[in-house]
Amino acid sequence: MKIIVQPQKGSYRILFYDGKHVRGAGICELSETPKGPRPTRYRLRWGGRKEYKHTPSKDLIAQLRQGDVELTKPDPLFASFLHGFQITAGNANACRMCLLDERFTSLDDKTSVVAGKGERICMDCARRELRREAAQIGRLGRDAITHLEVLLDQFRDLDRVLATLQPDKLSFSQTLFDRLEPHPVLATSTITVLPLPPEFVKASGVETLMPVQQLAVDAGLLFGKDLLVVAATASGKTFIGEMAGVKNYLEGRGRMLFLVPLVALANQKYERFSQRYGAFAKTGLLTGMSRLNLPETRKVGDRNPESPIIVGTYEGVDHMIRCGQRVKNIGTVVIDEVQMLEDPDRGHRLDGMIARLKYLAPQAQFLYLSATIGLPKILAKKLNCTLVRYDDRPVGLERYLLFVERKQKIPTIKHLTTEEYKRTSSKGYRGQSIIFTNARARCHTIAEALGMRSAAYHAGLTSQERRDVETRFAQGKLMAVVTTAALGAGVDFPASQVIFDALAMGREWLSVQEFNQMGGRAGRPDFHDLGRVVILAEPGGSYSRESKFTEEEMAMRLLKGAMEEVAPEHDEEGSSEEYVANAVVCNGKEAELERINTTMVGTMEPVLPELIRHRLVKRTEKGTIELTPLARVMAEHFIGINRLLRVVKLSEKMDDPLEIIAELDCVEEDEEVQPRQHPPDPRQPAHSKHRDRRR
Repeated sequence: MKIIVQPQKGSYRILFYDGKHVRGAGICELSETPKGPRPTRYRLRWGGRKEYKHTPSKDLIAQLRQGDVELTKPDPLFASFLHGFQITAGNANACRMCLLDERFTSLDDKTSVVAGKGERICMDCARRELRREAAQIGRLGRDAITHLEVLLDQFRDLDRVLATLQPDKLSFSQTLFDRLEPHPVLATSTITVLPLPPEFVKASGVETLMPVQQLAVDAGLLFGKDLLVVAATASGKTFIGEMAGVKNYLEGRGRMLFLVPLVALANQKYERFSQRYGAFAKTGLLTGMSRLNLPETRKVGDRNPESPIIVGTYEGVDHMIRCGQRVKNIGTVVIDEVQMLEDPDRGHRLDGMIARLKYLAPQAQFLYLSATIGLPKILAKKLNCTLVRYDDRPVGLERYLLFVERKQKIPTIKHLTTEEYKRTSSKGYRGQSIIFTNARARCHTIAEALGMRSAAYHAGLTSQERRDVETRFAQGKLMAVVTTAALGAGVDFPASQVIFDALAMGREWLSVQEFNQMGGRAGRPDFHDLGRVVILAEPGGSYSRESKFTEEEMAMRLLKGAMEEVAPEHDEEGSSEEYVANAVVCNGKEAELERINTTMVGTMEPVLPELIRHRLVKRTEKGTIELTPLARVMAEHFIGINRLLRVVKLSEKMDDPLEIIAELDCVEEDEEVQPRQHPPDPRQPAHSKHRDRRR
């Protein structure tokens, strides 16, 4: 029998442990006598009884002599008492919290958990304490609790795990979720040894290739090979397009078309190419334009579509093609952020545009760039190109997860951004942050709370306002930029830290791909020594009544989730829009139209019968598909068959175009808010008007 003695204030708790269970418990009080310390009171309960009974002191001495006595901590008075009766005692390495519940659990360094001030408790007690603390903030889902228990098992430190629930006591060392280690930079070639035109080498400002650039060169980049390049943000993918595009132009193989998803990103590329190559190759800018003739909305840059280098948005260039204009003498087509093929709103349009460009420029070299693609080998096969993949990060990335109530998010963000701005990297740059949230109004709320050194950045700002933010950030004058998740693919700020105020885009959860794309923007090799991603997850938080997940559950899914194959699915609406756009390009020649359709990555719905039934197109005896004026409206204005038919129906009742648009939006919004029969997979967010990325 093991007898555990636990000193308390003015008394001693004694447990009798038979190796499996605590069979009895006693409470003893000692006092000094002329013969030494002696029991003055001893109460005992045995065999599952609930009440203690007074027991003679001689019974206590007999019991102590029959067992192995162990003290939970040194106690001179009890040790002197034992010594007076020639009883020896050892040290009991036991869980204090178990003893309070009259259980005995032996501890060692491998199985115990640190629980404040160096004390160790058993894992079961640590889990109960963890759940109790988590219950105080409430609404933590099962996945979040499981995550905390995994951290507890990993770190064996209760305080460190509880720090994820206590942002006011934030410590990076205690809230780390995982770390992506940096890899040594591979040996690469100097640019002067490559078969590149001398004027390009001089203008580029680059001396040595980055690893993914070297892999692209080895894969045949400079000899016309079509490539899908998948590598982390800031790994040098843009320069891959520059090498091939400018080389092909200078050597007479045609102009370069560089396409991006956002106007802000197009403006950045335009300025970069104009500064570098303006002496021998003018750059043109093709993006959507505002119809309002205001100073802040007037044209930016040279809009010449015949320029040697053309930078454009997907829709900006595609609109020109859909209107029947030809893109002539194209030698290189670069599709940046090609993972947008998976976008529920724009994926079919990007897919169709790529197919149309392949038809119009069959001799061109096609380069597809992305930082985040699941199963890229499959996509490379569908695009009929060679995969170049570089998974290593030149800068380490640490990811942190905090469970924070919504009212605590802004104070936590302020602390994080302020501390990051105090740091200076070995390259001499201050730490700066990008904060992603789900709405424009929230951007301003956070930016105003952070103060003068922060700025909101979203599509609602004028181009002049956005350029001002970009310039101040590049100069290190801003410690933080607060932007919407909708701009996640195009925000090009050299930040050392990315903070997620929300894990949603409007009302829809981010996909794993979108999350990785945005988080990967933390840490640039030329600026920083380390990148940080911090997720502030609200327990129980959600942005839609239809969602079956909460924010802390989504955090776990996004951190642990794997990216899926880029496999766009085109419904009737998208398929009808692309069908008429493809018909415009090939002048309705049915055989060529079929060839363009089958070139697309996604599979189109068989929409021709519906288009014919509604008299939008018709077959001619010459084997062509003839488009009506309404079908050309579909192509030029990015409209599918169902939306067009709604417009036609409304136009029978209304004459004012503005009234038609307002009524159309109301009808579609009413349809959109109907509850879904099957909640969507969080990695495949459903269509929502709040997920507009074209901005």
